[in-house]
Amino acid sequence: MSHAPLQHNIRGDSLADILERVLDKGIVIAGDVSISLVGVELLTIKIRLLVTTVDKAIELGVNWWQSDPTLSGSSAKVEQENRTLKGRVAILEQRLALHDLEAAP
Repeated sequence: MSHAPLQHNIRGDSLADILERVLDKGIVIAGDVSISLVGVELLTIKIRLLVTTVDKAIELGVNWWQSDPTLSGSSAKVEQENRTLKGRVAILEQRLALHDLEAAP
């Protein structure tokens, strides 16, 4: 009795090949978790995960890290801008307080 060799469809791709394909195409995982008590929604957590290359993400219009100062390296610039604005607000508050004192009867 002769047996045919066992065939399978498992490809011998390496993990690097699979990861390259996933990053090239991108993968999105999305889910919502909602906690309710007696019909009143107490908490909703929206989970969105995009796994792809930076170039592919930009192509898709996803670029939130560019405007996040802690990720884009511009945090020092933002901190300096905040100090400048706080100084200007303090000066305006002082001028307003002086104006109010002068206007008081």
